[in-house]
Amino acid sequence: MTRSIEPVAAVGTAPERVDGRAKVAGKAPYAYEHPVERPAYAHPIQATIPAGRIRRIDTGRALAVSGVHTVLTPDNAPPLRRGQDGELEILQDADVAFRGQIIGCVVADTPEAARHAADLVAVDYERRDHDVTLTSDRSDLYRPGVVNPSYETDTEDGDVDAALAGAAARVDAEYRTARNHNNPLEPHTTVAVWDADGLTLHDSTQGVHSLRSVVAGMFDLDESRIRVLAPYVGGGFGSKGTAHAHVVLAALAAKRMSGRPVKLALTRQQTFTLAGYRTPTVQRVALGADTDGRIDALAVDVVEQTSRIKEFAEQTGVPSRTMYAARHRRTTHRMAALDVPVPSWMRAPGVCPGMFGPEVAMDELAERCGLDPIELRLRNEPDRDPETGKPYSTRNLAECLRVGARRSGWDGRPAEPRQTRRGEWWVGTGVASSTYPVHHSPGSAARIERGVDGRYHVSVGAVDIGTGAWTVLGQIAADALGVDRGDVVVTVGDTALPFASVAGGSSGTANWGSAIVAAAHGFRARFGDDDPPAGSEHTESAPENPDTERFAMHAFGAQFAEVHVSADTGEIRVPRLLGVFAAGRIVNPRLARSQFLGGMTMGLSMALHEDGVMDERLGMVVNHDLAEYHVATNADVPSVEAEWIDEHDPHVNAMGTKGIGEIGIVGTAAAVANAAYHATGVRVRDLPVTADRFLTA
Repeated sequence: MTRSIEPVAAVGTAPERVDGRAKVAGKAPYAYEHPVERPAYAHPIQATIPAGRIRRIDTGRALAVSGVHTVLTPDNAPPLRRGQDGELEILQDADVAFRGQIIGCVVADTPEAARHAADLVAVDYERRDHDVTLTSDRSDLYRPGVVNPSYETDTEDGDVDAALAGAAARVDAEYRTARNHNNPLEPHTTVAVWDADGLTLHDSTQGVHSLRSVVAGMFDLDESRIRVLAPYVGGGFGSKGTAHAHVVLAALAAKRMSGRPVKLALTRQQTFTLAGYRTPTVQRVALGADTDGRIDALAVDVVEQTSRIKEFAEQTGVPSRTMYAARHRRTTHRMAALDVPVPSWMRAPGVCPGMFGPEVAMDELAERCGLDPIELRLRNEPDRDPETGKPYSTRNLAECLRVGARRSGWDGRPAEPRQTRRGEWWVGTGVASSTYPVHHSPGSAARIERGVDGRYHVSVGAVDIGTGAWTVLGQIAADALGVDRGDVVVTVGDTALPFASVAGGSSGTANWGSAIVAAAHGFRARFGDDDPPAGSEHTESAPENPDTERFAMHAFGAQFAEVHVSADTGEIRVPRLLGVFAAGRIVNPRLARSQFLGGMTMGLSMALHEDGVMDERLGMVVNHDLAEYHVATNADVPSVEAEWIDEHDPHVNAMGTKGIGEIGIVGTAAAVANAAYHATGVRVRDLPVTADRFLTA
């Protein structure tokens, strides 16, 4: 197969997913389905107290169950390296830091036998008083060193308090977001196999190389002795972006089984404890503006929680640093260390909850200034990034707002709230802005080889978590090589392939695509543009981008919501969501729309339903399944529309792309809350927005 004389441009077209047919036909094996010979099955034993210490574990009844091979406890578990990660250092001592912590594991011939035996293990505890309550007035709040991943904890420019005191219009209020839980369709699973060469993990992960690095550290192994594979992953939303304790547990169990493979799959209930979650937040937002609505002072002071055994400080105050122009600015983060599981990444960490308070506050400020909410945002557009002073590579928020206003029929919106009623329903519309930073993770590499089949085989250790990476990376490679898309074969999901950064932070296409473009150009430079021989091969890493130091790089968007609230019951419905985004070059419109719609639907779920309810007496989330932890379903989303503007940004990377996986969720909840106010005149500052908010008001 020779190179096409006039190759079809692949980037910007909308081919179907290359893995789609295998998935719908059930032929795509996920981690737990990977075939291994004579697998054993592990089931975690979890602490039933929120704080204390194990006095004694009686495993006698469990070991008597037919098919049970062993019960791992702190008394007999293989050792791990200590002092690195309190979440992962399981079964190394008798301390209990939160309810649901792994304190043991049954390994048996069947998953049913392992689960039954785990229920028979008797544990005697020494309890201590526990504290799982997050409030903003705690005396033990502390300032973390950095917020995820390495942002400054606090920032302040000017005299915020004085500017607020002298403002002609001011908002000063507290906003709360709930504890949210990732619930990817595929649960968290691992298949662990030890042999003479080391450890092989088939894992549902967002990053094979990052997982290998963590596991190598825990077991004091050279990374060359660990292989991680994840060709298919059924969603992650961040919960699979970092290693969790179940991966270590599977490896420990397999080590005890002396070479026999071990499979472990967390139950849905266990994921609420062992796979991270989005911390609840309390946000004190203050805005001060002059008589024309131009903001002079902006303050966002955040309180959130973390676990006592491992700190995760979500960057909730960070997005407000770049959104609007203001001479006097302050953001702070304070943490409460509680007897709770470890929070972690969830779609658009920090940015998603961090835009709720400020965007609702902007709606309130618009009302106090007598301005349309869109006009207020337009009047406060910065000409440079307010935090760094750098020019934006592109900033098209204003265009997103204007396009969204036209498409949504915003001009016909009553200026005052509680003006439109259709039978039982009060009707309102609301808007909120969205943003997400362009992340760059150095080091990703790609290999290109001309196969004996005449096609170009592109290899990169990326992970496709359902976003369509297999497809878009092939499109990028085809354009960079100058061949038809059908002449490219992509392989991902294996540490045996060139290094790739984690699939997180909406950075995958940018990082892996940049490596592929570099490798393609290097391949052509070595072997020419004509018909390179089979076996021709070139590997290259993505180059450094000097423009990341010169420009502030962000995607932007505008979210519009129509909300109906029942005058009789307070029931809230959202018949229409519209998002307009400026996210660089769109590689595949079909997959991009899917990502935007998925993010917006998840934001609607955050707005209306999602709330991990903590029983403070027990120290546990009591609605820890999908029967009681409600998420948005088809009935909740009659119409979700996603559009984008053509945006050319030559500075972000070789493709001109920005991340699209997370910006869709940002701003949705605020738009819904603002629309609910416009419908009813009742201001809701706490998520989720539920019927009782309107009835009690």
